[in-house]
Amino acid sequence: MDSMDSSTDMNPRDRILEAVARLLTEGGREAVSTRAVSSAASVQIPTIYRQFGDMQGLLEAVTSQGYATYLASHLKGETDENPVEDLRRGWDVNVDFGLANPALYTLMYGNPRLGAPHPTAVKLQDVLLDRVRRVAESGRLSVSIERAADMLYAAGAGVVLVLIAQGGASHDRTLSVATREAVLAAITTDPHTESAHAPSPRSDATRYAVALKASLSQDARPFTTAERALFDEWLTRFIDTKL
Repeated sequence: MDSMDSSTDMNPRDRILEAVARLLTEGGREAVSTRAVSSAASVQIPTIYRQFGDMQGLLEAVTSQGYATYLASHLKGETDENPVEDLRRGWDVNVDFGLANPALYTLMYGNPRLGAPHPTAVKLQDVLLDRVRRVAESGRLSVSIERAADMLYAAGAGVVLVLIAQGGASHDRTLSVATREAVLAAITTDPHTESAHAPSPRSDATRYAVALKASLSQDARPFTTAERALFDEWLTRFIDTKL
């Protein structure tokens, strides 16, 4: 063991990750260098390379921890009976996490990963898709599940990165609320206001098609695999032509 490593009982890997998280919080990505990490974690520089290979490997490990913490925050709390409210809550969790951890969030979402997405990021996307699917099954989704999830993801990450650039937690969050409601208005329908807004038969048909497709993805027992695939293709084509 390196002589510097004996200063604490915590294993070197955990000390290094903890040090990087602290440096990110205090000074952003620019504060994370091998020398700074070595000093903050009380390890010698070769220990960092033995544990993580290089700086990119170290940042990947920190990003993995960030995704895991972020996923846990999304899984807290009970599911709301109103699936649209669940989308609102998920949006707000995203904003709160990003503004509480600006450097980490920027590391996670400000530098898109080329190729295969991070495994935990895939789990987060599955959580979002499940929430959007509940809206579809309730008959309130006016676009495809995949399109709605992409819109929420893109707008949510974009808002947080803009707020971080504009001052983070100290900035007025009305931008987040306004963007959230604009996206929800674009992808959902409100059954309490439909009569006032008099939706067209086309928007109704799209909403019903989305709901039917979502239901079939959960239970398609009356159909064979081939019939289900064909029905899914027809519904997808119909929905896409209405977007």
